[in-house]
Amino acid sequence: MNKSNIKSQKRDRRHGRIRAKVSGTSERPRLSVFKSNTMIYAQLIDDRGARTLASSKGKDAREVGKAIGEKSPVRLAVFDRGGYAYTGKIKLLADGAREAGLKF
Repeated sequence: MNKSNIKSQKRDRRHGRIRAKVSGTSERPRLSVFKSNTMIYAQLIDDRGARTLASSKGKDAREVGKAIGEKSPVRLAVFDRGGYAYTGKIKLLADGAREAGLKF
């Protein structure tokens, strides 16, 4: 087994633990985050209705956060960090969303 496969399996397990506790509704959607090597993606998801309310992607995490906050049809959300540590790009995205008026 290679190292990157083990890392992704660990992140998937962490994300599963988070998802067991965090769920989005239409009044308070889940702000889900995914990082690739070059991009960062954010979605506002209504888990009860099984639909995406807004999405944004880009290379600058703070700008992606601001964009998702501006596109959001609601002001309250729950933050799903996707199994990643709340540092670096994940924290920048959250700060950008808060700057745009999203509360979580």
